[in-house]
Amino acid sequence: MPKMKTNRAAAKRFKISGTGRVRRPKGGASHLMGGKPAARLRRLRKNDMVDSTMEQRVKQMLPYGTK
Repeated sequence: MPKMKTNRAAAKRFKISGTGRVRRPKGGASHLMGGKPAARLRRLRKNDMVDSTMEQRVKQMLPYGTK
């Protein structure tokens, strides 16, 4: 059977955590930073988790992610 293909766009955006959850970066941190408060910019630096309702769809795009 041939290898399954990883969705390359998803591979660049998501990572599987050690517990099997899907990590994602927060949106809104790519441009127009001058108008955003410093506290908001600090919050945007951190990663977030994909919602549990969407987690299975993301994992289908990453067949070789751990767990």
